Amino acid sequence: MSGTRAPRRVVTGVRDGKSVFVGDGPAPNCHHYQGWPGFMTSVVWATAPAPTVPPGDDEPAPPYRDVVPALGETRLMIVRFPPDSMFADPRFDPAKLDGEQARHLNSLAERFEEADPGMHRTDSLDYDLVLDNEIWLELDDGETRHLRPGDVVIQGGARHAWRNRSNKVTTMCFVLIGAERRV
Repeated sequence: MSGTRAPRRVVTGVRDGKSVFVGDGPAPNCHHYQGWPGFMTSVVWATAPAPTVPPGDDEPAPPYRDVVPALGETRLMIVRFPPDSMFADPRFDPAKLDGEQARHLNSLAERFEEADPGMHRTDSLDYDLVLDNEIWLELDDGETRHLRPGDVVIQGGARHAWRNRSNKVTTMCFVLIGAERRV
């Protein structure tokens, strides 16, 4: 997947009892960050707590939609993580990144911890799939797991951060399902 284009979203549905393509083009909710070159987030699709099929005509994932789903809602996201070495690059602008995240990752950005950048937790059950390259998942006790393409993480509301210790951009797919926190 090219680092400068939005993910392609192909949507099917039913019209007059027949399967049809109702959409094929770039995901409309995609942002390439200037404050952290190489970072891209795209909320590709979102559902209500009780989705229906076929999907309606309203855009389910418009720009600036809440990223963290409410109880029973879902979000499908594609994220590209540049190497952590980009934090030392003169083009990295933390103030600009904070503003971009507040706008494009609203409801998620507010969960990022100032004292431990990248660390966060959400009230969601997440299915996280590494699409290309590699990445490290860090938990709050400092323990990590090295993940490669095809690896899947079931994220159960734990405090965590994604760390790209490689020298290439890593692309991941996330499905977030809004959940009720028990602990």
